[in-house]
Parts: sequence; C-alpha cells; structure tokens
Amino acid sequence: MVRNSAFTVALLVFLAACSGGKKDTDGISTNDVNNSASAGGSEKGNLPDIKFEEEVHDFGRITQGEKVSFAFKFKNTGSSNLIITSAHGSCGCTVPEWPKEPILPGKEGKVNVVFTSEGKSGIQEKSINIVTNCEPSTRVVKIKTDIVVPETIKEEN
Repeated sequence: MVRNSAFTVALLVFLAACSGGKKDTDGISTNDVNNSASAGGSEKGNLPDIKFEEEVHDFGRITQGEKVSFAFKFKNTGSSNLIITSAHGSCGCTVPEWPKEPILPGKEGKVNVVFTSEGKSGIQEKSINIVTNCEPSTRVVKIKTDIVVPETIKEEN
C-alpha cells in the first residue's frame, strides 16, 4: 500500500514538472495541430500543405562581403492551419525568419532568408530546412550564388 502511494506521488511530481515552462509555441491552439489517421500516413485527413512559389533562388553574381536577402513566398493549400515551428539555415551565414502565427487555409506567407557572403568565394549553395505541421514535416528551400572577390582583396593576399 505504501509502495503504491509513493509511486503515485512520484508520478504526479513528474507530470507536474513536465507541464511547466514557456515555449515558442505558446498561443498556438492544439486545434491547429492535426495528425494523419495512421502512423504510415496512408490517410492524410485534414492537414495543411505548404506550396512554395520558388524552392531555389539564385542571387547570381555578388561581391564578397555583400548581404543579400530573398523572401520565399508560400501558400497553405491544405484544409487546416499551417504552423511553421522552426527554420534553420545550413550554416550561420544563412539566417531565415518565418511567421510565428498560424497560416489559414488558402492564405499566403513568406520565409525571409538573409545570406551574408563575408569570407566566402566562388559558387555557394545553402539550404534552409523548414519544419511544419504538414506531411512530410520538413521542407527544404535553397539559395545559390557566385561570390566574386574584389580586386583589392586579391592584391592584399
């Protein structure tokens, strides 16, 4: 009897500890998150879907040290609210910014990406992993550029 009571108290303490803390997703309703009907994903149900206007953007030739940006525009073509939980560039020189609020079905949004070319040269291709509540959950967009080193920097070396 004492062992059952101790187990119950320990379980309650554990559950209380797990429920605390503020997260980036505070303010997002659980009504906004849907899952497929099966673990195999054979039935998608009422899920959002993210469609990008452009999945690869080429900045062309830029000069070393330039900071360039591009907005990857998208639309929620699904039937429930789209939530982007995170976005990460493949290196520290590629910084994405994304909407934190749910995107309603049929509505549009954008993921802004800033690329800093300082210390880089030649052809560069960077990817941005975007995590959503869609299936599949991770989408990848890319930026490309050819970085030209100015003559003054070449002469110093």
